[in-house]
Amino acid sequence: MDIEKTVNAVYGEKKDIFEKYLSLLVEGNKKFNITSVSDEKEAFIKHFIDSAAGEFLFPLNCEVLEVGSGGGFPSVPLKIIREDLRFTLVESTGKKCGFLTEIVNNLGLRGVQVIHARAEELAKDSLYREKYGAVCARAVARLNVLCEYCLPFVKKGGVFIAYKGDADGEIEEAAKAIEVLGGRLKGVERYSLPEDMGKRSLVVIEKVKSTPEKYPRGRGLERKKPIV
Repeated sequence: MDIEKTVNAVYGEKKDIFEKYLSLLVEGNKKFNITSVSDEKEAFIKHFIDSAAGEFLFPLNCEVLEVGSGGGFPSVPLKIIREDLRFTLVESTGKKCGFLTEIVNNLGLRGVQVIHARAEELAKDSLYREKYGAVCARAVARLNVLCEYCLPFVKKGGVFIAYKGDADGEIEEAAKAIEVLGGRLKGVERYSLPEDMGKRSLVVIEKVKSTPEKYPRGRGLERKKPIV
């Protein structure tokens, strides 16, 4: 992957909208404790560049669902870079949903909807289950847990893209969950953030068969008793 291309996009022609996003993020953080990152350079690199780094993995004009949107990472940077993508942002905290709606409106992002719901409940709804060409999540849970939250939303032939740090251990741990939930490990993209701000991985899981109806199990079982 070409991380320099991403850096140039964030700091180049899209810089003004990213600066506006950062301003809204700083204000929203005072109320919602969205991120511990407050330094401008650190925010640009750890949040914006990291989020946008995976844009090449999303098919053209793809319908994307994000689980655990929080402050809008990676969805909002991805949308800024890739206007063709359409997003459904799923967030379980009402106040954060309000913040995300404010972000979407203030940045003039079209084709983005915010849903206040728990992923494990929404995934049982036929309007959302196995309807998306791509699902993404960043900093939500370990990979085996994330797979149970996310793979039920992915349609066959689509992909789940998990934003991770050093993911080798989690990938091995999640092998059974990936198989049980209808996925297959497609690949891992590894990269380093600028300014020595960390190593990252994009874990790409292809949906090869339907997820059994019992998943996600709900009642917190995804975290309490993850598939191993």
